Amino acid sequence: MSAATSSWAAASQGFALGGSLIVAIGAQNAFVLRQGLRREHVAAIVVFCIVADALLMLAGVAGLATVLGHRPQLARALTVGGAAFLAVYGLRALWRALRPQALRVADDGRGVTLAAALAQCAAFTLLNPHVYLDTVLLVGSVGARLGELRGWFAAGAVLASMLWFTALGFGAGLLAPLFARPRAWQALDVLIGVVMLALAALLMAAS
Repeated sequence: MSAATSSWAAASQGFALGGSLIVAIGAQNAFVLRQGLRREHVAAIVVFCIVADALLMLAGVAGLATVLGHRPQLARALTVGGAAFLAVYGLRALWRALRPQALRVADDGRGVTLAAALAQCAAFTLLNPHVYLDTVLLVGSVGARLGELRGWFAAGAVLASMLWFTALGFGAGLLAPLFARPRAWQALDVLIGVVMLALAALLMAAS
């Protein structure tokens, strides 16, 4: 496999994993969508989410890469654990698809200051324990085992974050009617489930 092909494959894997983790229904996505609908501090909120995601992903990939380089047994354990987590995550997404939900955005009609909006966004992003399990540990462990290609993997994951939050914030007017339909989330959950299970299988095959 050529260097260009390997780089593209690593970036594509990072994009798929990062995107699958980011687009699930959650408080952060609901907040970004609400701000987009209200056209309130959208650029600042989108930039904050992208930067926070990028820092967490890069910290996971870089930090775990150093540790795993000296502990191959730990690397294998994390690979197996990561594959198991992906499989469970994928099955949960497929289970959600059987009971589709809609993303509803409450609007109390009152605006918030930029500082208050960023504080709320930080809370939704950093006080969620799953962000550290997903973004730091899972993305970090998968990316770290790619060795010299981990930078491409991280770039793909960060690109997925950039595209998602930009579309969600600035395209809220177009996306809100779609995400208000349970069928749209059902299709998205099916896609997430398939991607997660495929990545789990790839991890186990390479371990």
